[in-house]
Amino acid sequence: MKRKVNVVMAVMTIYALLSMLQTRDSAMKVKETIAAGREAVYREENYVKTKNTGNKKIAITFDDGPHPQYTEQLLEGLKERGVKATFFVTGEHAELHPDIVAKMSEEGHLIGNHTYSHIQLSERNREEFKNQLIKTNEIISGITGKEVIYVRPPYGTWDKKFETELNMFPVLWTVDPLDWCSDNAACVAERVVSKADENDIILLHDYYETSVTAALKIVDRLQEEGYEFVTVEEILFD
Repeated sequence: MKRKVNVVMAVMTIYALLSMLQTRDSAMKVKETIAAGREAVYREENYVKTKNTGNKKIAITFDDGPHPQYTEQLLEGLKERGVKATFFVTGEHAELHPDIVAKMSEEGHLIGNHTYSHIQLSERNREEFKNQLIKTNEIISGITGKEVIYVRPPYGTWDKKFETELNMFPVLWTVDPLDWCSDNAACVAERVVSKADENDIILLHDYYETSVTAALKIVDRLQEEGYEFVTVEEILFD
């Protein structure tokens, strides 16, 4: 409860700072930080870690791709290390790079939905959000021949009614190093490794070179610590 209160207080402080900022770029940065705070509260309310007595399992996930260069590099690195990951792709990028999506599937990675254009769900755009999920499912299935069950809603905003309406299951995360706003791969890797625990779900992005570099560092270090990388469905349902 104390951690949740701290997050809420931090968000209130950021709102106060936002009122004093004059430049558009600065305001956008603060809004992104607010969103991160809201996500932290959401995650604490909705995720409960479980332990098991077998191998230490952990899942590494990637949002926003595929990227024509960085995702290819990541796939090669994961293959060399014998690691299976989960990719939450956007429909627009999957349409642009279907060969990469096909490669993900062929190499045993799990592919989920991240909407078509990275839209955030709100009270006003529910139908648009739903239609983007449906469209992206069709794109992914058309490439892989497999049904899409898992969705990572951008910014963690979700409507549970979609679970029955679309037969889709939301996947959030437990470790978020905010890799999208850092160009220091070593720092991103350290943030993850210092927090990682059994049955965690790590959030990264395969649309940035730094993130891909950090991801492979994370894999190497956690494998040394005895972790086995699995797809999210093994974390959620095994």
